[in-house]
Amino acid sequence: YCIEGEEKLLVYEFMVNKSLDTFLFDLKKKLELDWPKRLYIIQGIARGLVYLHRDSLLRVVHRDLKASNILLDEKMNPKISDFGLARMFQGTQNQDNTGRVFGTLGYMSPEYAWTGTFSEKSDIYSFGVLMLEIITGKEISSFSYGKEDKNLLAYAWESWSETGGVNLLDQDIADSESDLVEAAVVKRCVQIGLLCVQHQAMDRPNIKQVVTMMTSTMDLPKPKQPVFALDTSDEDSLSPKSNDDKDLFSDDENKPAQEKPESD
Repeated sequence: YCIEGEEKLLVYEFMVNKSLDTFLFDLKKKLELDWPKRLYIIQGIARGLVYLHRDSLLRVVHRDLKASNILLDEKMNPKISDFGLARMFQGTQNQDNTGRVFGTLGYMSPEYAWTGTFSEKSDIYSFGVLMLEIITGKEISSFSYGKEDKNLLAYAWESWSETGGVNLLDQDIADSESDLVEAAVVKRCVQIGLLCVQHQAMDRPNIKQVVTMMTSTMDLPKPKQPVFALDTSDEDSLSPKSNDDKDLFSDDENKPAQEKPESD
């Protein structure tokens, strides 16, 4: 910031490449984002969330993580921006509630969109949507396919269920770098993205678990079908989780629930 006399100015770093959406959803400019760059951006956003959720003095929930709020510098380093809706948590607080829901449709978690409840896991949901957008090059708000006009989450879920998700990589770059793209890495990222968009917040990983999954070869839990990929006319698909369902993730900062030893 700058204060001089009566002038009070906020000073921002100039981001040469503007925001992620200007590349990702442009038919020509998206070609500049090959798979290594896209993976680099995903990892950079995850590191940014680690700082907000874990390393900052006060934990910060962004509440509006989306492609247009990811700025890119001259080296394509991603930086999370626009904290107008952000909220800070102190001490042991892990969630809050608001009667006025703000954000961007498609990126909002079900519990936030429907009840106004938000937490770190709300950001994780948005991050999962963003991951799938970066992988596919498709925009959550406008993408639809098939006779039933299924959305991006349904498309990703079906692809992952049938092929592991390797065919989800943006075809505009997949055709040009078939020898360079590691199919296993793409499939792993798709699976992590689907874990992040689970209907129940407790079934989503925290950001440290996300980073651990992205930087290791550990076995990943199998994601449940995202609620927005279900037939919403089926009331059972929208009902609260039963006690018989197993949580995908434990309270451990780094490990999925399936790796947590069972107590006697």
